[in-house]
Amino acid sequence: MDARLEQYESKMTKTLDNLKEEYSTIRAGRANPHLLDKLRVDYYGTPSALQSVANVSVPEPRVIQIQPWESKLIKDIEKAIIASDLGLTPNNDGKVIRLVFPELTEDRRKDLVKDVKKKAENAKVAIRNIRRDGNDAIKKMNKNNEISEDEVKVLEDSIQKATDKFIVDVDKLTEEKSKEILTV
Repeated sequence: MDARLEQYESKMTKTLDNLKEEYSTIRAGRANPHLLDKLRVDYYGTPSALQSVANVSVPEPRVIQIQPWESKLIKDIEKAIIASDLGLTPNNDGKVIRLVFPELTEDRRKDLVKDVKKKAENAKVAIRNIRRDGNDAIKKMNKNNEISEDEVKVLEDSIQKATDKFIVDVDKLTEEKSKEILTV
């Protein structure tokens, strides 16, 4: 990849990574500790990541177990879970918090697949916008006589190949996540 185009490929990579992160927060009926990655708990007045104040484990396929390092954090962790958009009710026995994932209905699975496809489409649009920005920059360099017409064609071809590769990656990710959600 041409050094002049590396910044655009880097942006496309970030877009793909962001999509992977968004997909990890979509629950597919199975317990996934990454659902709690964005959760912040008030720890002595400082919002802290849940993983930094508690041990998060998955003892069973449909249960996430959270064991705080300090027992007085249980109430704060419960408040954070209830305030989040996870739609789960924490069960606490005084020492650990358990999040039990209910079985997803077929309608809910279909809604989640629609959401996954919508996020994928947004990622594709972002990738195409990055391609457009790259092509605009190439044309501007040509206009300023910094590069020749032949170089313009080569660079535009390179950025198109990168775009195609990332679009295929988005489609693959989307297919895998949809399959995971629809699997009962």
